[in-house]
Amino acid sequence: MDRLDNTVRPYAWGSPTAIPELLGTEPTGEPQAEMWMGAHPGAPSHTPRGTLVEVIAADPERELGAEAVAKFGPRLPFLLKILAAGAPLSLQVHPDLAQAREGYAEEERRGVPVDAPDRNYKDANHKPELICALTEFDGLCGFRAPAEAADLLDGLGVDSLKPYVDLLRAHPEDAALREVLTAILTADAAAMADTVTEATAACARLGGPYAPYADMAHHYPGDPGVIAAMLLNHVRLQPGEALFLGAGIPHAYLTGLGVEIMANSDNVLRCGLTPKHVDVPELLRVVRFEAGDPGVLRPEASEDGEEVYETPIDEFRLSRYLLPGGTARDLTLRTPQILLCTAGSVRVGEHELLPGRSVFVPAGEKTEASGEGTLFRATVIV
Repeated sequence: MDRLDNTVRPYAWGSPTAIPELLGTEPTGEPQAEMWMGAHPGAPSHTPRGTLVEVIAADPERELGAEAVAKFGPRLPFLLKILAAGAPLSLQVHPDLAQAREGYAEEERRGVPVDAPDRNYKDANHKPELICALTEFDGLCGFRAPAEAADLLDGLGVDSLKPYVDLLRAHPEDAALREVLTAILTADAAAMADTVTEATAACARLGGPYAPYADMAHHYPGDPGVIAAMLLNHVRLQPGEALFLGAGIPHAYLTGLGVEIMANSDNVLRCGLTPKHVDVPELLRVVRFEAGDPGVLRPEASEDGEEVYETPIDEFRLSRYLLPGGTARDLTLRTPQILLCTAGSVRVGEHELLPGRSVFVPAGEKTEASGEGTLFRATVIV
């Protein structure tokens, strides 16, 4: 197995302190948003044998196992991250596999450069993801019931929001959500900015359930995403709780530190809270206009102490061990795995892992873990 040296991405929304505090390092004063663990070509982990991309490419079956290569090809199908949100991320959705393949092929046909700012599909893969909270973690996930969204908007007392309130109360659920989101994203920019400004003042005055939207507007003044966000469920995760974000589910992370795992893709369609490209017609093609409970996940414990976050995805499987000290645990698998310590001190093979440190374990390699701390395991299902 190989100890991983991982890249921290300095996106503007990142917390300047959360990842340094986890790693026990001094803050640089700059935002530190995501630490990537895996074989994504944008920022692959480094090992003593080279980057993880190079290690896997040299002998895919040895590193990933024959079953994983047969199912997913000669690449690691997931990307593991530590995510530290100090400000809201963009309000976004991800395509399903068929939509991603269709969208990617269409943009390739039109000759849109992969690095173009108005390109939607960077690859032909879907991007389901799971976020597990390490601290209290705020986010948005899926649509509220239209009647609840209407009440929230109506409570602001902003006249220009009344048409949205009426639409949400007068139409069937899916039509109401579609019409209102479309209206918000296609409204006159100047008029919408005025609406957001007035709504922001009301949110700041009212506080309580409106406080998150006042904070969003502080970071993105005049952005229509502030109003669109009120259509979604606001979720506050406690440490150890998680959210699964499937295709077409609008979502955004707001604040907090978590472990995130996703299929290895860059495909994002944005609704707001961003200066980046928003393609409204394509977004509306991908969004699932279904209201419902966001579905907070809690891990299910097995007899050997592994706590698994169950999802309907084969490209990744996330679990954790709360190690009490004493007897070593056998973690050997026939699939590749990344093991990440987030608390305490855990010995994996010959490696002593402190918080934020990780190792890559090739498929089938004998692996034991001992010590006292929290160890996350990322692997695949074959």
